[in-house]
Amino acid sequence: MVEALNAALHRLFEERSSLHLLGEDVLDPYGGAFKVTRGLSTRHPERVLSTPISEAGITGVAGGLALAGDQAIVEMMFGDFAALAFDQLLNLISKSVTMYGDRLPMPVVVRCPVGGNRGYGPTHSQSLQKHFLGVPNLALYETSPFHDPYAQLAEGLDGGPAMLFEDKVLYAQRMFCDGVVDEHYGYALLGGPTGWAHVSSVDGAAADVVLICPGGTAHRALDAARLLRARGLVAHILVPARFYPPDLEPVLPLLADARLVAVAEESTEGGTWGAEIAARVHTRIWAQLRAPVLLLSSADSVVPTAPHLEAGVLLGAERIAEEIEATAGRPLPPHAPAAPLVVAGPETAGTGAGEPRAAGPKGAEPVAGVPVAVPKLNNNDTAYVVLQWFADEGAHIDEGDPLVELETSKAVEEIAAPAAGYLRVRAAEGSEVGVGELLAELLTEPPAAPALTAAAERVAASRSAAVPVAAPAQEPGPAARTHVLDRAQQGTAAVVTRAHREVPVAFAVVEVTADAVLARLRTLSDETGAEVGLPEAVVKAVAAAHPAFPHLFGTLVDERTVRLADTVDIGVTVDAGNGLYIPVLRDCAARSLADISDDLMDFRMKALRAEFTAGELSGGSLSVSLNTEPGVLFVQPIVMAPQLCMVSVGGPLTRFVLTDGVPTSATVVTLGLAYDHRVVNGRDAVAFLRAVADALHDAEQLVKLVD
Repeated sequence: MVEALNAALHRLFEERSSLHLLGEDVLDPYGGAFKVTRGLSTRHPERVLSTPISEAGITGVAGGLALAGDQAIVEMMFGDFAALAFDQLLNLISKSVTMYGDRLPMPVVVRCPVGGNRGYGPTHSQSLQKHFLGVPNLALYETSPFHDPYAQLAEGLDGGPAMLFEDKVLYAQRMFCDGVVDEHYGYALLGGPTGWAHVSSVDGAAADVVLICPGGTAHRALDAARLLRARGLVAHILVPARFYPPDLEPVLPLLADARLVAVAEESTEGGTWGAEIAARVHTRIWAQLRAPVLLLSSADSVVPTAPHLEAGVLLGAERIAEEIEATAGRPLPPHAPAAPLVVAGPETAGTGAGEPRAAGPKGAEPVAGVPVAVPKLNNNDTAYVVLQWFADEGAHIDEGDPLVELETSKAVEEIAAPAAGYLRVRAAEGSEVGVGELLAELLTEPPAAPALTAAAERVAASRSAAVPVAAPAQEPGPAARTHVLDRAQQGTAAVVTRAHREVPVAFAVVEVTADAVLARLRTLSDETGAEVGLPEAVVKAVAAAHPAFPHLFGTLVDERTVRLADTVDIGVTVDAGNGLYIPVLRDCAARSLADISDDLMDFRMKALRAEFTAGELSGGSLSVSLNTEPGVLFVQPIVMAPQLCMVSVGGPLTRFVLTDGVPTSATVVTLGLAYDHRVVNGRDAVAFLRAVADALHDAEQLVKLVD
């Protein structure tokens, strides 16, 4: 997203000679707090102005430029500070459009980084969009992973004034393109490039729920849709590019056909955008709605800095899914799908009735109690293995109790009971279950003995099978010392065990002189303001080797077929002391070292707080094990299926070499490659490592790599 915004600004500056940009610290090499304005002041030095810390002053100057016939984009360093510019927006810029007798163009866009989930605390994490709703002549936009920010900025300037809210969590996220979200979801734009993104499942399932949200909440809405699908409800998502004034015409038929309409946003409740949407939807299609619009907001609180407190305040995917599931589970009036869309006027608003019907998942197998379906745990897998049930058939389970353990391709996940009840097992230990399939039921009464399912019988049989009886293990006495593995380490153990069991791995290692690359990286850090080091350089060097060694970045489909990766998405090991994570750096070949450095810093913070999403930990085509502490000789990594290779990099070491007969010191690092011997042979492995080493050592290649 940050690259898309940067490209949009560069394009606008090339097209519009009267366009100016004003903000704090926007000049190169800093390029703004989030690097959105990088490169603009170098190419257009007279039109990019770094200003004093005065949001009211900056915005007032932008209004003056517009009144004089120029165009202006204002960057608020943090959207929270737009409150300081409220008077200029309300009483100068927006009013100037019409208060001088003739309609006057006011091409001003105020960009505001907003939102939490970054640990920035109460005054740098707010979503203040609702405070600017309803200001005459002021249009409001929000960036999203579906919409081109160029179209938003251009429309905002041409129809100005406008504000563009940019959720900070989107800056480092990839844009969706070509109508594809992932293997399960796609999207289409309704109403043009600044209209609505309609996200739906690729299997064409009709919507039980339509979830409306601004762009910053889109990823949480997608995660909620995956959770709901596992629980038997199909959710479609609508994301607008311009959220005020809203144009509901393109989406009214979809809203009228849904069992439930919900609006999710990160702001606190009261005077919200969601309330505005609900009022308009109720007015237009009240006769077709089968329930009031559900409004979902963050808690009525300031945004804390501590990650666990921040997560408790801000609206998240789990709460979105829970609220929707609870509301959709109530009896709702039926809807006749063939009925035409009726636009409600004053004479019809508030009418409409029908017989209640019991809610239930579309096409789901009838169940006698609360169903427990297989959730979507990561984007790589469509099925998981049932490792163990934590309770026996017929046992009473309380809501939130550990219920069953599933093994994914990356970790072991524990599923908790969604409700209280008596357990009826539907999937045996050791069986493979697909996403959305039924794991168990939680009944209101104990199941009768004849009602044992075949799966439950297999579980019971496996637990009572005749085995040699050993003496019970000696319980540790009062003086015994023990160390209990936490869930993160147990997950790591499961992945490593599977790798050693399934992948015939081999290993190769080379040594590379690193003085030149380390010196160049220090210079680059000074130039860009980003902390660029050896890890970023290794990632770029590995990505640069992709065209010559595409099969090393592939996935083994069967004994003779490797699926090649279209983009170089590289996983990197991160361990902040509370578990090993391997988040994925996206499209490494096309991105700068500074951008990769920013992502790695973000990963380290998320590792410290243990707040990675499943999407961030999946989809890599090759991984790099980073062990760059001084003195680390080399590391032999594993290969994580379905990947075929993992590169390791050790720490800097000092070697003494003879140069023209004179002993001189040199800094070296070791590069290792663990590789799946079914696909990669030793010759290719060494050639690949040499290519990576050459990219780090050779002067010409080094310049291409870092610049």
